[in-house]
Amino acid sequence: MDKHSFSTLSEAVNTLTQEGYKEDFEAEATCIKALYSKKEYQPKELKVIDSYRFEGMTNPSDESVVFTIEANDGTKGTLVMSYGASTAQNEELIQQIPCKKNCNIGM
Repeated sequence: MDKHSFSTLSEAVNTLTQEGYKEDFEAEATCIKALYSKKEYQPKELKVIDSYRFEGMTNPSDESVVFTIEANDGTKGTLVMSYGASTAQNEELIQQIPCKKNCNIGM
């Protein structure tokens, strides 16, 4: 898959949704949850297909990353990780998701 060149986080999410990554994933305390279908996955049941990083407009240290993820049951979606003072995502769980190719999911 060719990498896109996105200007904004919202542009990335909108385009990726149109390309079939329709689910929103969130890393909770003990699982990765698909918010629409309410399915719960362990990291080994998922694969990171690609990642896209963004810096904040006013503060370059305000960084976020969008991961395109595919589950072993065919569910495809995105997981948005924002870096900052606080995050609701379980970073350690995200780091356990295997990558399809050479992607960097280090936080």
